[in-house]
Amino acid sequence: MSEVVRDAPTSTGTPRRFEDSSMSLVIGARTYNQDHVARGYQKGHRRVSVYVAWSYPGEANRDITELDNRFSTMTEVRRVLWPSYEAPEWSDPMRFQQGISGSLELFFWAWVRFQRVVTEATGYVVPVFQRIDQAGFRLPLDERVLADTDTLFVFGLDHNVTEQDAAPEEIEAVRQFLTREGTCLVIGPHHDVGAAEDMKTRVMEYAHHGDALVPRQQRFGRYTRSLMKGLGIPVENRWGLRPAVTKGTDRIAPLSIARDLDRRGWLAGVSTFNFHMHLPHYAVTTDDTKSVQVLARQPIDLSRPHPFTEAGNREFNTLLWLPPSGNRAGDVLVVDSTVFSTLFGVDQSLEQFWRNIATAM
Repeated sequence: MSEVVRDAPTSTGTPRRFEDSSMSLVIGARTYNQDHVARGYQKGHRRVSVYVAWSYPGEANRDITELDNRFSTMTEVRRVLWPSYEAPEWSDPMRFQQGISGSLELFFWAWVRFQRVVTEATGYVVPVFQRIDQAGFRLPLDERVLADTDTLFVFGLDHNVTEQDAAPEEIEAVRQFLTREGTCLVIGPHHDVGAAEDMKTRVMEYAHHGDALVPRQQRFGRYTRSLMKGLGIPVENRWGLRPAVTKGTDRIAPLSIARDLDRRGWLAGVSTFNFHMHLPHYAVTTDDTKSVQVLARQPIDLSRPHPFTEAGNREFNTLLWLPPSGNRAGDVLVVDSTVFSTLFGVDQSLEQFWRNIATAM
């Protein structure tokens, strides 16, 4: 994918514009509807896979007359961001889908660069699996995904109302995966906006993040929450917080990094992630500070009130690490899926983070 202009994006995975939006020139030949071909093991080369824990039809078929808990349609994106998406490759219904499915497809566009960076670093292609794909094929998280994977990304972009839950067999499969030496699970439930019943609180949240395309209630990550609970990972995704920017710029403020805790070098050469208007706070729900290491916190935009900042918080947890422990030989990282998308900007620091994960041995 071409590099995205680094300005404030929307909740649906929509940049203000692509620098090169010619769909025929950005990517090469594409394949679809084929069985995955397993990658053989090579010492020193990690096999990275992405598992998107949504039902594509469940998201695309949401009733657009419902205001909450759905992605925007492409038509809504075009209206809110007019005229950025009035080029034919985005606005022509013969070339690009105009319903919710159009917004979903933008995610796939935005993962291409991450896939390419990791492929260059590892020598392996990066497959993107979906729990239920466009054609209705269902793929639980099992050995078909895990057998040829060393680093697994699980993106929690499923709206809670679509009722995606990790089955006991899936939880056990991931638990067994993590007993393999050198494995890594990167799990990222997205934001949880509007969880409070109080409407005044929802109004404050909406004014805080400032994204006109986000509903007053948009709760994500039921699948990843259930998977973390089953694996005993004491973390919850809460809120949708707007990060601070460096004064006088539109660039996200640098991370507050606990370098002394980062013994694996996950954040070596990294100073920032990318800007997104509503990022989750990963709340640690245990007092055992050794089992979960908070490696990075993100400063919050304090010019916009929010219940989280009114409680005295000035930063939110954005990267957590669970080192190997007990029968779990693999690492676990908790970080939002938007960090791996060019829809929210990309620079050298972010790509370095991708490489660090892809090459960690």
